Amino acid sequence: MDIVYASLTRRQQAGDGPAPVAEVGEVVDVLWAHAGPEDHLEHAGGRIEADRVDLLLFFLPPDSASADSAEQRAAALLHRAHHASPLLQRRYLPPPELDPARAHDTRPTP
Repeated sequence: MDIVYASLTRRQQAGDGPAPVAEVGEVVDVLWAHAGPEDHLEHAGGRIEADRVDLLLFFLPPDSASADSAEQRAAALLHRAHHASPLLQRRYLPPPELDPARAHDTRPTP
């Protein structure tokens, strides 16, 4: 199983109060609604911060060695979900593009 950390940055920082409890569930529901069999998404969860939502996405290994990496599948899923979801578009900036040079690099970003 491959685990990918991703986050979406808020358009506006949440107020001083706590973020809505259901917000993580809403984001995860949007991801599941746009995930297809080719994504091999097994589990998704996260937590809300004042300026972003942090996500942990768990992917099953691809069917073949030529398939996209978990990082590539995560990036594609986030872009697809953000593009199609008015809720994500209102709350969050578009996800950053995946750097193709790091698509298969498993080292943490410095």
